[in-house]
Amino acid sequence: METTTRNWHSLEASETMSALSSSRSGLSHAEAGVRLSRYGPNELVEKKKISPWTILLEQFKDFLIIILLVAAALSAVLGETADAIVIGVIVLFAAGLGFIQEYRAEKAMAALKRMAAPTASVVRDGNETEIPARELVPGDIVLIRTGDKIPADSRLVEAVNLKVEEAPLTGESVAVEKIDKPIQGEANIGDRRNMAYMGTAAVYGRGTAVVTATGMATEFGKIATMLQEVKEEQTPLQENLDKVGRWIAYGSLGLCFILAAIGVLRGHAILEMLIWGVSLAVAAVPEALPAVVTISLALGVQKMVRRHALVRKLPSVETLGSTTVICSDKTGTLTQDQMTVRRIYVDGKQIDVSGVGYEPKGEFSAKGAAFTPEQSPAFTVLLRICSLAGDASLASENGVWKMKGDPTEGALVVAAAKAGLWQKDLNSQFPRIGEIPFTSETKRMTTVHKSPQGKVAYCKGAAEVILGLCSRVFAGGVERELSAKESQEILTVAQSMASDALRVLGMAYKRLPDESGINESIERDMVFVGLAGMIDPPRGEVKEAVKLCDRASIKTVMITGDHKLTAVAIARELNILKGGGALTGAELDKMSDEEFEAVADQVEVYARVSPAHKLRVIEVLNRRGHVVAMTGDGVNDAPALKKADIGVAMGITGTDVTKEAADMVLTDDNFASIVAAVEEGRGIFGNIKKYLVYLLSCNVGEILLMAIAILFGPLLGLPAASIPLIAVQILYVNLATDGLPAIALSVDPPEPDIMGKKPRRRHETIFSKAVLGYLAGAGIWTGVVTLGVFVWAMNSGRSLAESQSMTFVTLILIEFFNAFNCRSFEHSLFKIGIASNKWLLLAMAWESVMLGLVVYLPALQGPFNTFALSLEDWVISVSAASTIFIGVEIAKFIASRAKPRSPAVSALTGNQPK
Repeated sequence: METTTRNWHSLEASETMSALSSSRSGLSHAEAGVRLSRYGPNELVEKKKISPWTILLEQFKDFLIIILLVAAALSAVLGETADAIVIGVIVLFAAGLGFIQEYRAEKAMAALKRMAAPTASVVRDGNETEIPARELVPGDIVLIRTGDKIPADSRLVEAVNLKVEEAPLTGESVAVEKIDKPIQGEANIGDRRNMAYMGTAAVYGRGTAVVTATGMATEFGKIATMLQEVKEEQTPLQENLDKVGRWIAYGSLGLCFILAAIGVLRGHAILEMLIWGVSLAVAAVPEALPAVVTISLALGVQKMVRRHALVRKLPSVETLGSTTVICSDKTGTLTQDQMTVRRIYVDGKQIDVSGVGYEPKGEFSAKGAAFTPEQSPAFTVLLRICSLAGDASLASENGVWKMKGDPTEGALVVAAAKAGLWQKDLNSQFPRIGEIPFTSETKRMTTVHKSPQGKVAYCKGAAEVILGLCSRVFAGGVERELSAKESQEILTVAQSMASDALRVLGMAYKRLPDESGINESIERDMVFVGLAGMIDPPRGEVKEAVKLCDRASIKTVMITGDHKLTAVAIARELNILKGGGALTGAELDKMSDEEFEAVADQVEVYARVSPAHKLRVIEVLNRRGHVVAMTGDGVNDAPALKKADIGVAMGITGTDVTKEAADMVLTDDNFASIVAAVEEGRGIFGNIKKYLVYLLSCNVGEILLMAIAILFGPLLGLPAASIPLIAVQILYVNLATDGLPAIALSVDPPEPDIMGKKPRRRHETIFSKAVLGYLAGAGIWTGVVTLGVFVWAMNSGRSLAESQSMTFVTLILIEFFNAFNCRSFEHSLFKIGIASNKWLLLAMAWESVMLGLVVYLPALQGPFNTFALSLEDWVISVSAASTIFIGVEIAKFIASRAKPRSPAVSALTGNQPK
């Protein structure tokens, strides 16, 4: 018996059962037991789970966290208990947050397992019996009825009007009509209409099938395997912060201790310089960075909840800000997931229908002019057939219109309601007295009704089938002979509608004698009325969202399990397809990785793809340097969502599996909400960048101040044992700048043109040439100006304590002015608004009060070695400190007028030429 490497869909049902050593009477209980031992239970198997303790310990391997732990220990040794406690709390907070995120991320498999059917109806020893679905084995004969979940992958041996909802697996919005005949050649999962797959559900009819695969060998199992094998990549933010941590650690620690050693050689005491060096090193380490990042991300999450996006993993917010490609599922994400009639052909006219979804609001128009039922008796008859020749019904629940029944039939009912032909009223006027149900063989459905004029049969179905049943046509208010030429013209119209990705149905009727029975004879010599073309339409707001993505230089790619023709039509309407290519899964299979990678940037639509194809698309785009976001709602999307840089699941239509695998969930299933997330992400990264540039430019200034004083003090006329700041003053400057002002920058409002800029490149570090230019410029300015104040004070006859106090105050004030500079590296502070960040103003006010207390309160003057400054001292300190603000404002003004922009100016302002 063979259960693998077979294209079961291409075999006859009898050949399949023979290959599986089975028959219509099923397996014996004994044989089923043997096979259960051989193949194992029909359930999804999880790999060994990572223990919570392991996840927790992993959080402390981050390089920046290690630096902070060392800084906390050094602070404690130096007696700076408050600093040590604050750093420790920050470390625990950051580690705890990471633990919670990763622990929750491990739940995707559990959600996938919940989608499996709990029981199954099987034939064993010739008798029908119900067993736990986990006991199914290859070769079992399963019985499928309306409402059943398919318990395992199976080849249908009988299908009676069977329709299966495969959206969770393939993404198709319409239930698939199943057959039991073989399908020759290679076929994608969505085209294997004689197969039924685990996790899908029968919504109509019944069937019998032989199990071909169970457990991890099923298509669901393959998804589970991919879900567990996918390795989540570091986000751009995580990569950047890791580099920042190493750069700061190696640079600042090495430099600080070199300076301390030189200080000892210059005559300072070893213990004094050791404490001084450690203090400078602690000040150089950005201990508030994890807190600032966390606060930025957490506040971004709160804003996004108000904009219908729920973030499960905080770094995802920032990742969206650097996204270059959004791979979006079509059904339910870009489209309504509600079939809608778009076009009607009747009386020789093509009539457009407006409105989307199941809400019965819309207008009819022909060549741009309004069209009403009164203008055409045939139009009224066609809509009556739409409403009555089916089993779907429309109802309003709590103000929301919902459809019960087949989506295609539902679209027809809604079209009639838009014209005021309500199904409830029609059922009263034309009560149904019989029907001939739809079958996959006949491709039509006929209902028989009483009418004021007697019995009448209404029929709908495939256009070519309905035309084949008709000998007459209803047009111009009268019935007349249907000519071969007119029949061909109608077929041409139907083909034209189909080429626009519309699903086309024909409508016909026949008046019946009162004594006629309900049999196939009533479907002969019918009267053709017209055609109705429908589609799952795009969401109204998506087109604008795609336009915003284009403006932000983000490429939108459709990736769907639906047919290529439908996908291309929707993509064109949404302006996703702009001249690029469209590939199917089958075409993708024929391409090597090198061939695919060469064209990947040009492809805008992927159709008829499997979960493996989606993963391959994301992997190739990643190799091309793209930051990829993937949206989706079905189980088939879960592995790709986990593999993508950011996975975005749909909150309403999305499965639990998809939500657990995703980084973010859209609570309104609206693609447009992603654009809001992109804006938030860009704003958050911008604020983290502002904080880092502010902090490090300050640190560079502090280190340069101390380095120049120690290395070149005698040349500047400074006494041998004089240094600009003592250890405790360095630590206070660190507290004043790393604290509230930095946190206030992390909540700065986004700049007005934030969505007009290109995304950052994937591996682009925060420390671009422009940023390094600003760090150097601002750092040198800070160090030189502050040192100049110290040298002037010492040479003007002031004491060392007073000179150090002036230097201390000047350094803090220049860093305050620098914080205002860092609010925007392109726009003037006066353009973005001085008061637009009230938190920064409050932080400055608080720190100014604290600085006044440190300078003038006698109880603090001793510990901080400060001196009560005179008005003249303050004027000099404030004037010197303000030069950094004035200089940068002038540079921004010059940059805004420069054409082309000068590289030197760009470096100073921290902006790259556009």
